[in-house]
Amino acid sequence: MAQLEMLEGKKAKLTITIPGDVFEKATEAAYRKTAGRYTVPGFRKGKAPRRIIESAYGEGVFYEDAFDAVWGAAYDAAIAEHDLVPVDQPALDINKIGKEGVEFVAIVQLQPDVTLGQYKGVSVPKSDVSVSDADVDKALGEEREKQARFTDVDRPAESGDRLLLDYSGSVDGVKFDGGTAEDQALVLGSGSFIPGFEDQLIGTHAGEQKDITVTFPAEYHATELAGKEAVFACNVKAVQVKELPEIDDDFIADISEFDTVAEWKADKKEKMIEEKRRAAANARENAALKRACDNAAVEIPDVMIDRETDRMVRDLEYRLSGSGLDMNTYCQYLGTTVEEMKKNFRPDAAERVKMQLLIDAVIKAEALTVTDEEIDAEIDRYAEANGMVSEDLKPRLTEDDRNYFKERATVDKAVRLIADSAVETSEEA
Repeated sequence: MAQLEMLEGKKAKLTITIPGDVFEKATEAAYRKTAGRYTVPGFRKGKAPRRIIESAYGEGVFYEDAFDAVWGAAYDAAIAEHDLVPVDQPALDINKIGKEGVEFVAIVQLQPDVTLGQYKGVSVPKSDVSVSDADVDKALGEEREKQARFTDVDRPAESGDRLLLDYSGSVDGVKFDGGTAEDQALVLGSGSFIPGFEDQLIGTHAGEQKDITVTFPAEYHATELAGKEAVFACNVKAVQVKELPEIDDDFIADISEFDTVAEWKADKKEKMIEEKRRAAANARENAALKRACDNAAVEIPDVMIDRETDRMVRDLEYRLSGSGLDMNTYCQYLGTTVEEMKKNFRPDAAERVKMQLLIDAVIKAEALTVTDEEIDAEIDRYAEANGMVSEDLKPRLTEDDRNYFKERATVDKAVRLIADSAVETSEEA
């Protein structure tokens, strides 16, 4: 049994009692597990009887290990008994401990209460899902650009030409990391390089060598180069002009499964409309959730924001590892630190936590539940998104796995309730 006292700041104080017989079993188990730690004259290590060790080291010699073994189950039972939702590990304080049993206090931060405002029928901006002929022509132009060919020309380089060049950069006569390349393709006027670099290559010929002097921007990402003057020794290997193919039925047949330009355009327009519809649905959902969050009131404990901030940092670390980067290198590149990054993440982390709490509150307010069919549908969506066969996955799922998908499906139902009931307006919501 546990006594509950609610404290300020949505904290619970639980006074929990562990009976003497339960604690005695834990103490005996602690003795058997740790007896080898203690040296008692006349006994081999680990062979001294419990009462001898307790006489030599004190009656409570095994209490700490025994308490560590039993407090968790007693705490979990107390949480379940009073139907509490903790959001952090408890702070423990032992009042009494001995052969008669244990009495300890656990103070824990609980999930905060959410005061829901309007969450059904909220206003969201109206989405435009139309696709014009000009949009389709632009997409066709992009396909044409992908098929562009570059041909060497024997004339001075002009803006829009592509150069193939080798270069080697140095500051004060010393080469720097990342300042050297071979067979680099550069379209003059693209703004791909440091300001002033491309302009100085206009008028050069294939086979010409030229030193380019530029100054790195003051805000350059590599702080050791920021604001420094650099010299790039360039060897122009080729001056090339772009040639675009004619857009006709033969071009369409080469790049797609269609035979005519008209067929390609009709299919592309349909796909673009569908893509816009999906984007609009996502935008509507995000806007509706944001408005519902703005309408709700909740005091979020710092520990929840801290935990979400840490999770965001871990997610970033995982994504960086996929690119072969580590967090320290990434921070150096940006000129920041992990602590500064966490500080910058906190507002977004707070919004994320508030949205999670809002969804939980809506689920409770609407008494939302899901059927087995809806859980199966959620599993199907997960399998499809991850390139898995749903019918192969389902037999392998444990009860915990299925509860995970049950929670996902319930959250999705709450989100759809908010988004589907939203009202589109022509003005910004």
